[in-house]
Amino acid sequence: MVNLKKSRTGFGVIALLTACALITGTLLSGLAVPVRAAPELQVPIYTPTPGPDGRIIYIVKVNDTLLSISLLTGVSLEKLRALNNLKGDTIIAGQSLLLGLAGPAEVTITPGPTPTATVVLPTPTLKPGTAKLCIILFNDQNGDSIRQETEPSIPNGAISITNRSGSVSLTATTPSGLDSTCFEKILEGDYNVSIAVPAGYNPTTVTNFAITFKGGDKTFLDFGAQASAETLANAPTPSGSGRSPILGILGGLLLLIGVGLAIFAGRLLKGK
Repeated sequence: MVNLKKSRTGFGVIALLTACALITGTLLSGLAVPVRAAPELQVPIYTPTPGPDGRIIYIVKVNDTLLSISLLTGVSLEKLRALNNLKGDTIIAGQSLLLGLAGPAEVTITPGPTPTATVVLPTPTLKPGTAKLCIILFNDQNGDSIRQETEPSIPNGAISITNRSGSVSLTATTPSGLDSTCFEKILEGDYNVSIAVPAGYNPTTVTNFAITFKGGDKTFLDFGAQASAETLANAPTPSGSGRSPILGILGGLLLLIGVGLAIFAGRLLKGK
């Protein structure tokens, strides 16, 4: 008979050896398989596309910060602030941030031609034109209201010239003789010309006249008046227009002769 105690001891030793072999094999197999490294974190790569003008623009997204944009694009915070005139780090979603200009070196923007300043000279104020006006107050001897060349000026008539705005007022007195009264350099515009006839005369024409002067005009106005009956009666007899002394003497002689003939004829009748 086999000794059972010795059999069980041998089986236990074999089981122990088998377990050790399994553990050792597992360890050796683990060493044979290469150890895998931990997976690397996926870092997004920003590849900006410049615009037609060479400007590289980044549109701010939700949850973006200026620091995250700086880390993503590689543009420093200071440069981001300077390029976009930022006083702090506050940005909003949808905002356009300038990152720089395209090219291996920053593109130099060539300014266009400098516009030539046009000197605008002040428009000179044109002096208003002037006109000339001559006036005569004639003695309308025949009363036809039309001046004849032989009809002289009536002295001491009052002339008045005023413009519509009241800024011009000219006066003068009419002379005697055949001369008219002239006004030089009257400013162009609308005027009223009036004349007052002296005492002892009655006007034969209008005494007020509205007229518009333009630069370079030369105007002549005739105003007529006629002496009243009282003035004519008191007017002195012009020299050379009285009776001739010889005719006066002859008239006296004829008168004496007539008286003498009358007396002689009366005596003849008494003698009969």
